[in-house]
Amino acid sequence: MKKTILTGLRPTGNLHLGHLFGAGQNWVKLQDNYNFYLEIADVQALTDNFDNPEKVRKNVKEISMDLLAIGIDPTKVNMFIQSQIPEIAELTVYYSNLVTIARLHRNPTVKAEIAQKKELFGNEGESITYGFLGYPVSQAADITAFDGELVPVGEDQLPLIEQCREIVRKFNTIYGETLKEPDSYLSETKRIKGLDGNDKMGKSLGNAIYLVDDEETINKKIMGAVTDPNKIKKDNPANPDVCMVYYYHKLVNTKENIETICSECKKGTRGCVQCKKELITKMNEFLKPIKERRKVYEDNPELVDKILKEGTQKAREKAKEQMLKVKKAMKIDY
Repeated sequence: MKKTILTGLRPTGNLHLGHLFGAGQNWVKLQDNYNFYLEIADVQALTDNFDNPEKVRKNVKEISMDLLAIGIDPTKVNMFIQSQIPEIAELTVYYSNLVTIARLHRNPTVKAEIAQKKELFGNEGESITYGFLGYPVSQAADITAFDGELVPVGEDQLPLIEQCREIVRKFNTIYGETLKEPDSYLSETKRIKGLDGNDKMGKSLGNAIYLVDDEETINKKIMGAVTDPNKIKKDNPANPDVCMVYYYHKLVNTKENIETICSECKKGTRGCVQCKKELITKMNEFLKPIKERRKVYEDNPELVDKILKEGTQKAREKAKEQMLKVKKAMKIDY
């Protein structure tokens, strides 16, 4: 029997190259060999977008089209909308009794996100809501609602999976062996850097190339990418390892071309402008088939609605089965 994988995305914006070469690339490979549930986590998106529900609603469709465009096959993957599975919300309530506020504050991933909010928004970052602080509990409900055995994540998400495992262990200790402890499935590509050299790529940092970016936008972003600061003149030798243009060439260019670029960069026979223009061409070539697949869904939105509806129905059936087990164990199956 195939193992069950549960993963998801918060619909707060379109997919960028970090998603594609990280989690997305992994998901496309995994979909052939696992019982795969892919959650569009709109409820979790509301934890820091509660005052902008229209944005979240719009992005449910946007991110679904992105996922289908990169190769997610709806005949192999159950794509579903989190808010349409009430069992997840119910499990979140039950699990909230098993986790202390102090433990949530100690979660490294939560701590890092709170720190980022404070850095971006100053004193407003102090206004952390109960929902935001408790989203690891909701994530544990996402995973266990479908008996998830494997969760594809990046290294920064490992503390969330460990918190889920803690909740499962405590539940089973109190109520008997009912839930499975999920294991993490690390992506081969741990994290894609931003165009500015930041270890994290994201909308708030303004350093990402999105799958829906047009050629003019891609041109502008790549021309502003960070290169070796010690290369002052065109014919100065440079270090490609600190150049984000070379970093992105390695994502979308051929091995032969990459070796040539590296050699010319080190010798000082390659200018940064030339290198950026070549990357722009290669990037647009790489993204073209993805955009073409996406255009099919843009022109036929009813196809996306059908995929989400069917995937959500299948997910709901599985969650209902799981909830029967949980309630029986908790003696609330009246």
